[in-house]
Amino acid sequence: MTGPDFQQRRNLPLLATPETCAGRTYIVTGANTGLGFEAAKHLVALGSAKVIMAVRNIAAGNDAKAKIDNFTGTTNVAEVWRLDLADYDSVKAFAKRATAELECIDGLINNASVASIEKEPLNGQDANVSINVVGTFLLSLLLLPKLRETGSRGAPSHLVFVSSSAGFEVEKPWSLIKDDPFTKIQSGIVGQAGYPLSKLIETLAARHLAKFVPVSQSGVIMNIVCPGICVTDLDRSAPPEFREQLAAIRARVGRTAEDGSRTLLHGVVAGKETHGLFLHSCEVGEADVPEWVTNEDGQQAQKKVWEVLTAELERIEPGCGKV
Repeated sequence: MTGPDFQQRRNLPLLATPETCAGRTYIVTGANTGLGFEAAKHLVALGSAKVIMAVRNIAAGNDAKAKIDNFTGTTNVAEVWRLDLADYDSVKAFAKRATAELECIDGLINNASVASIEKEPLNGQDANVSINVVGTFLLSLLLLPKLRETGSRGAPSHLVFVSSSAGFEVEKPWSLIKDDPFTKIQSGIVGQAGYPLSKLIETLAARHLAKFVPVSQSGVIMNIVCPGICVTDLDRSAPPEFREQLAAIRARVGRTAEDGSRTLLHGVVAGKETHGLFLHSCEVGEADVPEWVTNEDGQQAQKKVWEVLTAELERIEPGCGKV
């Protein structure tokens, strides 16, 4: 998808409006930079009652909040809360605080992510899996009761997983690890495919979760968003040669962080028809999901990933994997 003929739409529509966001409460992870920052800025500008900027670095978060306050002229909406997805105690503390202090959660945008080439395990996992999958789903499942409570009051709440179509480009590496993904991804047999594989695993898990938590029962719309290739610092830890290649692609077709953030905002205001689906370019992108992700083998892969993931989550926080 990143060859010389690759194209992607730019100047995307802003589908979030004051009518969809005013008076509501949102959490955006990784909100101090890039897509998360731009999404949080839009949500404040659109009249949200509260926007929790969940960040690992409080100082950086406060700097980002000051920029949002200055841009929007609103100083009492954005709040900076600490969240480190690599530290599961931090995730649990954040979820506990959000559940206790927030009257409602109308939307959780799981934007924070890492593209790591580190070989050392993090929390016993590949670093990409530990943050992009385990930390993300730990937060999501711990906040799911609050999202359900909010969704039961009228308008549905939203749970958005920010993934990537890059996960659809690693069919061969996936075939090498799919029988034991969380262990084999650390074995070295997939080279530097850890990030796209983590995004594939995130997508598979989110699709499986959505099937077993229908909107009709939960009041929560879950979807998976790909923001496309955007000019952000996500690749800051990537090898120099990869960064050079990506810079050339970004120069040709890349979206600005603000443009890319509109895909996140689409996810957090989209309707029930998007539940469990893959979105990109501010529209449903199911046609671009490969058959090997959706066919019978893909369904089995979703089930396998979910079983392995929830076993790990149960170890971290007993009871949180039961949905």
